[in-house]
Amino acid sequence: MGEEVRTVAVPTTRFVRWVENFGARHGETSLAVHDGALHGVAADGSTFAAHPPLAQQYVGEADLDRFLTAIDPPVTWGVLLVRKGGFAVARMNGAEIAEHKIGQRHVQGRTKAGGQSQQRFARRRDNQARQAYEAAADHAARLLGAGRLRVVTGGDHAAVDEVLADPRLRRVTVTEPWLAVPDPRRAVLDRAISDALSLRVEVRNA
Repeated sequence: MGEEVRTVAVPTTRFVRWVENFGARHGETSLAVHDGALHGVAADGSTFAAHPPLAQQYVGEADLDRFLTAIDPPVTWGVLLVRKGGFAVARMNGAEIAEHKIGQRHVQGRTKAGGQSQQRFARRRDNQARQAYEAAADHAARLLGAGRLRVVTGGDHAAVDEVLADPRLRRVTVTEPWLAVPDPRRAVLDRAISDALSLRVEVRNA
């Protein structure tokens, strides 16, 4: 059997304890920095690679405190979550929401009717979805389109692509991580922001 590999999201406030627990499980752990991440190698051969949030690169010393101090979020960045019938857009100031908009649009579900009825329902559903994406694009352009912002996205891939196709958002830079979220509500947006600001830690257990 090969090594077990998994990726976990770790909030920065919990990372020191996470590393301590990793060492307790796998033995004395040495740290190193390469490829923009903080790497750890334990006595039993297990490893981790902690990648800063929002695709940032760490190039400092192999020290936990210095690592955590250096990976503050950008001054301005954004979040865009879109699914059929709902969206959430936020312009961020560091870890705080500067401005946001959450919207819901009714998009009719599929029908089992056949023939012309099915085609009529499909056209109506497509029109409703298009109106929802247009509303999301309007608010995204207002909140995110003014500068070259890093934006974390999530929800439904096709829906997000539809919104980002708006030319007003051409200066947006989509960055990791992709967030799998349900229909956006305020609690979903808050959780998405927390996940976006967490370290992405790739763990290989020997």
